[in-house]
Amino acid sequence: MNYAIIGCGRISPNHIEAAKKQGLNIVALCDVELGQAEEKRDMFNLSSKIYVDYKDMIKNEDIDLIGICTESGNHASIALDCIDQGIHLVIEKPIALSLDDADKIIERAAAKGVKVSACHQNRFNKSIQKIRESIEEGRFGKLMHGAAHIRWNRGEQYYKHAPWRGTWAQDGGALMNQCIHNIDLLRWMMGGEIVEVVGLTDNLMHDFIEAEDLGLALLRFSNGSYGLIEGTTNIFPSNLEETLYIFGTEGTVKAGGKSVNLIEEWNFADGKDDAEKVKAEYCENPPNVYGFGHTPLYADVVEAIVNDREPYVSAQDGRDALELVLAIYKSANDGSSVKLPMKHVKTTDFTGRFN
Repeated sequence: MNYAIIGCGRISPNHIEAAKKQGLNIVALCDVELGQAEEKRDMFNLSSKIYVDYKDMIKNEDIDLIGICTESGNHASIALDCIDQGIHLVIEKPIALSLDDADKIIERAAAKGVKVSACHQNRFNKSIQKIRESIEEGRFGKLMHGAAHIRWNRGEQYYKHAPWRGTWAQDGGALMNQCIHNIDLLRWMMGGEIVEVVGLTDNLMHDFIEAEDLGLALLRFSNGSYGLIEGTTNIFPSNLEETLYIFGTEGTVKAGGKSVNLIEEWNFADGKDDAEKVKAEYCENPPNVYGFGHTPLYADVVEAIVNDREPYVSAQDGRDALELVLAIYKSANDGSSVKLPMKHVKTTDFTGRFN
């Protein structure tokens, strides 16, 4: 299966390594900055062709699967061009910056028979898979509420390195960029369907970006449970934690660590397993917040292509995570609760919010 990547920046090595581990034939690397693509080619000792224009690449190369790792604001337009060529996709989060664009990706992929996976790789963490299994087995009893906390640090140098970061047209703020993985997990674990969102956002320390560095939200799910979100890039002096709590009438669980890769609390009324053994077994220690999830995500996408099924993390899942972040933005901007589902909302609706 032939593979290529578009965008050879900070996250691209995770995608390239995952593709290599699946035995994919990496035929091309593309980046508007030639040096970025050349650097990744040398890093992985590849013989792949280098492109600066992805349209030339998809026209001239025989490609089965592409990883899209560009600025977030370009994900949708690139994805639609690739889908039109019949190329399957892994799209880095967020899948798009507007709900209309996300809907176009979903609809066009279905029409073309193309598989699209949103890259929410933390769903594949051993800890998260164990929690999800317990959700599906009904071990929590009635779900009451869940909480996602992302307490990280991002300084001025991080934004200077890539000026698109923190802009409404190409990124969004802390919730859209740093926190969307855990936001996705919270929605997924608590039943998915949200009926109401109340949000507050602010820019407290990052006057050199357009979007928020703090986001807080309350969620109400259709199954009667609730959610809490706290996301910030203001923590002194460095990343502190990313945690996910799930509370039910018969179970309490906490995942923590760099990328919710550890189980820190494990309590169930059914007594089916030993908490200390679970904590020891479902524990990973990744070198950074990206975790180890890209490799199993790619394995699943390859299998989905071969067996003609939906990927485990679908384009719709990517839209759901995007919708929730946009709902928080809209609630904070309008000063009122927002009802879901939503349509026709995009990050650029909030341009000038913190001016």
